[in-house]
Amino acid sequence: MLEATNNAPDSEQKAAPVNAALAAEARIARIAVTVFPLLVVVAGVLGFLVPDLFKPMGVSVPYLLGVIMFCMGLTLTPPDFASVARRPWAVALGIVAHYVIMPGAGWLIAVLLQLPPELAVGLILVGCAPSGTASNVMAFLAKGDVALSVAVASVSTLIAPLVTPALTLFLAGSFLHIDAGAMVLDIVKTVLLPVIAGLLARLFLSKLVAKVLPALPWASAVVISLIVAIVVAGSSSKIVAAGGIVFLAVVLHNGFGLGLGYLAGKLGRLDDKARRALAFEVGMQNSGLAATLATAHFGALAALPSAVFSLWHNVSGAIVAAWLARRPLKD
Repeated sequence: MLEATNNAPDSEQKAAPVNAALAAEARIARIAVTVFPLLVVVAGVLGFLVPDLFKPMGVSVPYLLGVIMFCMGLTLTPPDFASVARRPWAVALGIVAHYVIMPGAGWLIAVLLQLPPELAVGLILVGCAPSGTASNVMAFLAKGDVALSVAVASVSTLIAPLVTPALTLFLAGSFLHIDAGAMVLDIVKTVLLPVIAGLLARLFLSKLVAKVLPALPWASAVVISLIVAIVVAGSSSKIVAAGGIVFLAVVLHNGFGLGLGYLAGKLGRLDDKARRALAFEVGMQNSGLAATLATAHFGALAALPSAVFSLWHNVSGAIVAAWLARRPLKD
């Protein structure tokens, strides 16, 4: 995750000492959002073509997600949480928008497209997941409010053990049996504990962590790609039949999130930088968590929407970020 200090006023960004650092970070971010979708595509193709290579790795998916969340914890700092206290309304609006728009949109799309139960639950589960780990990178590229983006992503992740199972049970319980209690424990083990461990490492091993910070986005990208390969391998025999409808559902789901996230910021009378941040915080999901939960609780086919979402939301996010970056900020 990008540091919240990147969200400096435009006048400060033009200063010579800061501009070089921001330019370098912008180049790294652009490379990441270009290479990451390519890695995911390659991983998905490999999972489909040589499923026997990745299927045995299915039991390692929760541990791989734990690595990603530990990396996220390493990037967080006390000022990220202090921004929550400074701007409670904006952060609360982002959290509510995220956990209302995406779960609701997932349920509505699943019903309208008459998805099979496994795919319906998988899509809803994606919507009930916390914010995606790349959302603040997209906010940075779109000249959005990075501090707000980091705050919303952090809080949505920390409350996920309670909110994600409850929403999944409420919205998807009519499709399949949902063991919400087991899901809570899984999210605590694979999300909450690794994030806290990363936070503690950042606090007590700051010098060591500073040396590895530049490599964390790449480590996360590789691990997420491996999760996608494993998920695709598990459902490779059904992808040909289900791939088209799943892709349509994911595109609609992500599009609703990006558009309605921006609209929520506008209705909440936030400035344009904050609206841009909320677009990505609402529209981009932690699809790795959704894939892990879907695989563990509902089977490989239910994890297919998460795998497709992992690819598509990074592609659409990069496109929308580039488009917004070319538009002047409104007062």
